[in-house]
Amino acid sequence: MTYCCAIKINAGLVFLSDSRTNSGLDHISTFRKMIVYEKAGDRFMVLLSAGNLSISQSIREILQVEQLPDADGGEPITIWNAKSMFDAARVLGAAVRRVYERDAAALKQAELDFNVSLLFGGQIKGEGMRLFQMYSAGNFIEATSETPYFQIGESKYGKPVLDRVITPGMPLDEAAKCALVSMDSTMKSNLSVGMPLDLVVYETDKLQSDKLVCIDHENPYYRMMHNSWGKKLREVFDSIEDPVWDGAHTDTPLKMPAEGHGALKKIRTPGDKLI
Repeated sequence: MTYCCAIKINAGLVFLSDSRTNSGLDHISTFRKMIVYEKAGDRFMVLLSAGNLSISQSIREILQVEQLPDADGGEPITIWNAKSMFDAARVLGAAVRRVYERDAAALKQAELDFNVSLLFGGQIKGEGMRLFQMYSAGNFIEATSETPYFQIGESKYGKPVLDRVITPGMPLDEAAKCALVSMDSTMKSNLSVGMPLDLVVYETDKLQSDKLVCIDHENPYYRMMHNSWGKKLREVFDSIEDPVWDGAHTDTPLKMPAEGHGALKKIRTPGDKLI
């Protein structure tokens, strides 16, 4: 399994992926889930992948040479000459469908699904940043201000902090921190997600990035963040008052009051006294 997330805010883009691939608890391997396509001053794009490793690796290779016909009869469109991220995403979708045409039948005979999901984002000179989530059919959706991040893989454990923290106007470093907390929460709850991590932070209109880092257990910032997050969560939990009861015994389930001062009320049963 794996976990990848990508965040698009006004200040830039954040991409984060783990590198664990496993086929059971006794067969764990490390494979990179991230690849960067960069032509400094012209385009900067990042691809994250989850799902069947053989499928995602094939898509990566084919993407380097995949072409789409130009509607005006010009030079075929590739990720390296596409004039928009939308066209680059179309090329990626075509690569996904090409691998499907080649491998899907054989996979089905082996009782395996064509299972792949991708995050693809970046910026091409002349337009703004864009971020897409692509499905196994080669179709895709785009991030918006209302939905500023995407996740693939083991996403449920890292979603709550993204929902609570990510906003379009937040600073880029805070978005990177939030992504790392999301990953840390996922690794805490799921052993199929693990280090090393790959992190890319891209600033709007730079068309290149020097903020690419591989993070392992010895990374000092990650260790500080991991320890601080766990400690602060415990402190916040301890600061919340414990439930207040009226002392009466009942086997009836509890429900929160619609209004009041934080006391828990019981569902009324014969002889019960409510707070």
